[in-house]
Amino acid sequence: MGKWQDIDKQTIKETRARIDHMIHWTPLLRSSAINKLAGCQVFFKCENFQKVGAFKARGAANAVLNLSATDRKNGVATHSSGNHAAALARAAAEAGIPAYIVMPSTAPEIKKQAVREYGGQIFECAPSLQAREDRLKALVKSYQAIFIPPYNHCDVIEGQATCAFEIFEEGLSLDVLMAPVGGGGLLSGTALASQFYSPETAVIGAEPEGADDAKRSFKAGKRIPMENPDTIADGLLTSLGEINFEIISQYVADILTANDEEIIAAMKLIYERMKIVIEPSCAVPLAVLLKNKSLFQGKEVGIILSGGNVDLSKLPFG
Repeated sequence: MGKWQDIDKQTIKETRARIDHMIHWTPLLRSSAINKLAGCQVFFKCENFQKVGAFKARGAANAVLNLSATDRKNGVATHSSGNHAAALARAAAEAGIPAYIVMPSTAPEIKKQAVREYGGQIFECAPSLQAREDRLKALVKSYQAIFIPPYNHCDVIEGQATCAFEIFEEGLSLDVLMAPVGGGGLLSGTALASQFYSPETAVIGAEPEGADDAKRSFKAGKRIPMENPDTIADGLLTSLGEINFEIISQYVADILTANDEEIIAAMKLIYERMKIVIEPSCAVPLAVLLKNKSLFQGKEVGIILSGGNVDLSKLPFG
């Protein structure tokens, strides 16, 4: 893993070629009903159709493929509440190496099930960052596995950057590109790709009000970790990573928030109008857009639909 400053236009392109056999080039969809409601042209990048059902497949694949033969030998380890866990388990399986995954006991069962199906070994812990880190440290020591963080890692960030790269490769010249933000892997990768491939595009982060550490950190100019996050967007509970914050501070135009009621309404709108399955975290950018219509009036806006791993028995609407 190098420095994020080493990531450039060429390395993102090379990363996309490297991971090509392990991921989908996901489609861009539009909805005339949503365009009318939003008062702008919205292009949805459907990472809910990605391998493992989320953009996380990109970063995990790149991180594993970049490991040396020596580092691969003892496998990989991480802590994750869901999508990164499944993505790393799958990438490890493709590489023929073991994956040791620490997951909080409260993680959605659908996400635990996915990790098991990809051959990952799950080690449950209490639902706190400290518990996750302690259990991970013990696993890394025990198995001599390589830790692949969910977001605070240059290879992971560069893998996530390939999502925005695909958007710009299709010839879109967007006024705005929006991505949800939790740990910041997707948003920082999106910001870098936009800077190199479409510098006139403003990148905006979208975050739940109940887990708004990225917005507060962005405004304060320093990282402010989230304590006791509370939001339906379970994929965005994590505090912003250090490397991610550096990139976001430099290349992101703004971070806007929406509350759970607004997130649920946006999620329902996508189900009804676009007929696709998304998870709550995925709906946050659309919720933010609809809440701030005047900012986007008449513009061309890209939204990355980050994932579709939702427990259908627990949908937040009837």
